[in-house]
Amino acid sequence: MKRITEYKKLFGVEKEIDLKALKKSYRNLVKEWHPDKFQDGDAKQEEAEIQSRRIIDGYHFLVSMAPETKEKNLPEYTETITNSAIADYHHKGLLMEITFTDGTTYEYFGVTKPVYLKMVNAGNLNRFAKRSIYPKYTYRKSKRILQEA
Repeated sequence: MKRITEYKKLFGVEKEIDLKALKKSYRNLVKEWHPDKFQDGDAKQEEAEIQSRRIIDGYHFLVSMAPETKEKNLPEYTETITNSAIADYHHKGLLMEITFTDGTTYEYFGVTKPVYLKMVNAGNLNRFAKRSIYPKYTYRKSKRILQEA
């Protein structure tokens, strides 16, 4: 959740992510912080490189969570959570990462420790996740894929 808030603040996004406004803000920030804008040896050049990486990461992160992106990927997501079992899961802070048997990984934001512990202790992980995780938490598809042994 902290990461979402941080990136929304960086791009000036209030509530809902609008791709058109996000793209405009992204372009303006890239123009402002592009490393080529600064001369070699300029104190701001190193800061610009860090900022430009942060801007690019933030843009891709927010695009992956935008309503338009979610709507476009909904059939694939529905297929995954309906027909694939949970292969692996990790919880850190308020982020739960679930990898499915079809190889896709999704991140769920705002999952608290008590909810995670309930999931771990549930008799059926998939049933618990379908009732208590998938419909209730903000998610995005992660770039990670299931690694075959």
